[in-house]
Amino acid sequence: MTVNAVPRPGFDAELRAGFAVVGGMFPPTITPELIDFMRLSYASPPMNDLFRQHRIDVTDVVLPGYQGGDLTAAVLRPRDAQGPRPTVLYAHSGGLMFGDKFSGLDLVLDWVSDLGAIVITVDYRLAPEFPDPYPWEDMYAALEWVAAEAGNLGVRRDRILVAGASAGGGLAAGIALAARDRGGPRPCGQLLDYPMLDDRLITASTGQFDGIGVWDRVSNQTAWQALLGDRRGGDDVSAYAAPARAGDLSALPPAFIDVGAAEIFRDEAIDYAGRIWAAGGDAELHVWSGAFHACDIFAPHTSVGRSMIRTRNAWVEKILAD
Repeated sequence: MTVNAVPRPGFDAELRAGFAVVGGMFPPTITPELIDFMRLSYASPPMNDLFRQHRIDVTDVVLPGYQGGDLTAAVLRPRDAQGPRPTVLYAHSGGLMFGDKFSGLDLVLDWVSDLGAIVITVDYRLAPEFPDPYPWEDMYAALEWVAAEAGNLGVRRDRILVAGASAGGGLAAGIALAARDRGGPRPCGQLLDYPMLDDRLITASTGQFDGIGVWDRVSNQTAWQALLGDRRGGDDVSAYAAPARAGDLSALPPAFIDVGAAEIFRDEAIDYAGRIWAAGGDAELHVWSGAFHACDIFAPHTSVGRSMIRTRNAWVEKILAD
C-alpha cells in the first residue's frame, strides 16, 4: 500500500524501534479478510504467572449479556482482601472484532495489587458476527450485573469505574452515556484510553494516519463497517455505539482521556474532552507527543509508555479513593 504523504506528527525516536515488535502482531492495515488472522495473532498468552506475581486471585464467572446471552468474565481481586472494594469494569481492545478479556490486561494489574481494587473484565461479543448493539449492550449488561451483585462480589457500589482501551475505551464511553440516559448504575468515573469514538472517519488525524501506524484509516473503517454495516457514517448511528455522535455530554462521570499525538484517534479524543468541558463536566486529557496508537501496550518499557502508565494509574488511584 502507498503511504499517504500528507504532513503528520513524527513518532517518538524511542518508540520507532517498537514497530519491529508490533509488526509481527499487528499488520499496518486490517481488512475484513484479516479478521480471523487477528483473532489468532491478538489472542492473549497465558497469564497465570503474572497473576501469581501480583498476588491476584482470579475467578471465572458467567453473567447475562444483551438479550440474555451468556457472557464470560474474569474477576480479579487482591489476595486476602477484606471488605467491599472499589472496582473497575474493563472492556478490552481489539477494534470490536478481536481480542479477549485478558487483552492488554497486564497494564492494569497494578490497580489490583497496588491499589487494592477489583477488576472485572468481560468477553463481550464481537462484530461482525455480533454487530451493533451487541458489544456495548453486553458491557452495559455487565455494569448492571456488577451493581446488582455488588454484595456477593465484594464490590463498593459507589466506586465502580468503567474503563477500556481503544475499542474498549469507546465502549466505556458508550456505557457511561447509557447509564446516564437509562438511569442505571452511575460509574464513579470513565477511563478512556485512546478511545475509538467516531464512525465517520472525518478528522484530520484520520487522514494523516492512512497506511501508517498501528491502527490506520482502513483498519478503522473495517472495524466500524463490521459493527454498523451500511449504517456506518450515516444518520442512523447510536451514540452508545459511537459516542462522538452524542449531542449532550453533560452529567457524565469524571473522565480520563489519553491519546497519542501520532495516531488516528487523536482528534476525536481531544474533541470529546473539549465537549465534556463545554457541557460543564470533568475531564483530564493527555496527548502524548510522538506516541503511536496503544504504544503503552506494545512498548511499555519506553519513556512515553512508562509516563502513560504512571499518569493513568495516578488518576485511577484518585478516583477510586474519593
